[in-house]
Amino acid sequence: MQTDSVEKGEFRIVIPARLNSTRLPGKVLLDIAGKPLVQHVWERSVSSGAEQVVIATDDSRVASAAEGFGATVCMTSKACRSGTDRVAEVCQELAWTDDKPVVNVQGDAPLMPPKSIRTVAGLLLDNPGAEMATLCVGIDSPKEYLDPNVVKVVFDRAGRALYFSRSPIPADSHGEEGAKAWRSAWRHLGLYAYRAEALQRLASAEPCELESLERLEQLRAMWMGMTIMIVPDTEDHGPDVDTQEDLLSVEAYLARKKSE
Repeated sequence: MQTDSVEKGEFRIVIPARLNSTRLPGKVLLDIAGKPLVQHVWERSVSSGAEQVVIATDDSRVASAAEGFGATVCMTSKACRSGTDRVAEVCQELAWTDDKPVVNVQGDAPLMPPKSIRTVAGLLLDNPGAEMATLCVGIDSPKEYLDPNVVKVVFDRAGRALYFSRSPIPADSHGEEGAKAWRSAWRHLGLYAYRAEALQRLASAEPCELESLERLEQLRAMWMGMTIMIVPDTEDHGPDVDTQEDLLSVEAYLARKKSE
């Protein structure tokens, strides 16, 4: 059951903020409504009630900007292959243990709802046998169901993830290209809570074949036997920023909210 009962200070947050981006160079420092993108992410993370919020970066320009708006910064290695690796490095550097979940809030998610952060942290707190937790939302259309850029997930009745894929899952066995199946499909949201020890194991392991084929890092955790809990989220996430069009969409979204 999805709840918002997590107490203030029961979890920690790391925001991986890589400056280099193939599709939109320097995006974490691009201006949105008078603030760098990563500041919006940080402010929403702070609003969630986390004990600590740390921005993890390997670039001094990001570090300088983050310190300028009051954030705690941890410089991480340029050898990190992913945001998960950066989060793991922060946990190791700050000697964080399993007593509190660590939430990975992506540095390009300026509209991340603070309630969703609390939800994913609470899901891990409520399931002591799980190593990870994440969220999903319903698929909106056949087009979204068939889009390989939309990651789909299936899970069991206890809320344990069974598989993640860029392919349409569950598949329509009658071959009607998602004419019906999309209504039963779930879109995965890239928000994770980890136990610190499991995060270290995950970051130190080599990618598995499924991960390489699907280009989905969470499949490495599943291949290693880790339990990932998942619940549907009801919050409005808005767009993450991958392109210039996304940036304009976020600006328009914030303008609408300000005028309401």
